[in-house]
Amino acid sequence: MTDVWSVDEHRDDVLAAVRPLAPIDLPLLDADGCVLVEDVAVHDALPPFDNSSMDGYAVRTADVETATDAFPAVLRVIGDIAAGSGDLPAIGPGEAARIMTGAPLPPGAQAVVPVEWTDGGTGAGPAVAMTGRAHGPEVRVHRPAAAGAHIRGRGSDAAPGTVALPAGTVLGAPQLGLLAAIGRAAVPVRPRPRVVVLSTGSELTAPGRPLAPGRVHDSNGFMLTAAARAAGAVAYRAAAVADDADTLRATLDDQFGRADLVVTSGGVSVGAYDVVKEALEGEAEFRRLAMQPGKPQGFGLIGPGRVPLFALPGNPVSAYVSFELFVRPALRAMAGHTGAALHRPRTTARLVTDAPLSSPAGRRQYLRGAHLAAEGTVRPVGGAGSHLVAALAQADALIEIPETVTEVVPGAELTVVLLG
Repeated sequence: MTDVWSVDEHRDDVLAAVRPLAPIDLPLLDADGCVLVEDVAVHDALPPFDNSSMDGYAVRTADVETATDAFPAVLRVIGDIAAGSGDLPAIGPGEAARIMTGAPLPPGAQAVVPVEWTDGGTGAGPAVAMTGRAHGPEVRVHRPAAAGAHIRGRGSDAAPGTVALPAGTVLGAPQLGLLAAIGRAAVPVRPRPRVVVLSTGSELTAPGRPLAPGRVHDSNGFMLTAAARAAGAVAYRAAAVADDADTLRATLDDQFGRADLVVTSGGVSVGAYDVVKEALEGEAEFRRLAMQPGKPQGFGLIGPGRVPLFALPGNPVSAYVSFELFVRPALRAMAGHTGAALHRPRTTARLVTDAPLSSPAGRRQYLRGAHLAAEGTVRPVGGAGSHLVAALAQADALIEIPETVTEVVPGAELTVVLLG
């Protein structure tokens, strides 16, 4: 086993250890954002019947084929057909029925003439809008209509037996609309992973409470919980735990029952109070990675349920960068995503800076950056310190400097991880 792991080695090892969650049937709105696990077929035609795409008149094409402004076709109006109508009049020679958008096409009708091509049944001439008031017994049609004009044919959107959505589809608003349209109330998906986020450190105080000397507010708990939610998880922040291994272990054991994955921050270095390492000794593996920030990392499958646990560094920037590189892909894999969908998108950008940037030899460095896509540039935000959470809040990208590079000059092309 290597003493120092590369970023890629650690990420690949983590992804090999986690498994997609077992599929469950979820109601449509609960399945929003989830990954479909099997093809969904169309059982009934969509739309289920021929219907009008316009407000107008259902007609026989032979009755209007010679219609002009000078010599309109005069048809007897035998009824109204609204959306949802079930009792439909049959259209015979010389007849028409006033029809609304979405209403079923009546028997005998071959086309729909838009109301703008008629006198609206008022006898007032062409282009009179339909107002909803009582129509006359006749309508004058001023233009011919071809067979099928302004008709949405049965099955024209989705035919029976076809696949509406294939397995692997990520369900969003349009996909949920389609599922509802074909009559599905629930679908089999990978559920959103449940994540518990737990900060460690006797110095931590919850936001909103006054700080005693030597204490700081717990920012990691909120930041990492939000990051997990942004990755598609259902995330919960647990109260911070003091530097006591027994208390931490008892807290973790309580949380494993409601978690598919656990994230801790702090207590993974080589200090005297690194309680995460102490509490998980023999279960999680703690590693040194060739990266900056985020050198110390811990990972293991913990407890009877073999719940993946990520032990991240305590400095805010280290914790966030570690989450984006390692935890986020694991959560996405558990939710059923594959390939490029596991990771944040990447691009290349030209470095904008006043002076060359230095980077430690043998470590992959991640600097916070502001990316301007229109210009193809990225500029560093703040310094390299892993405690600079204010600078992190201004960044929308991570600037990646390879392990083999120790100096980057202004204008150099670099890989950028997009966080937006």
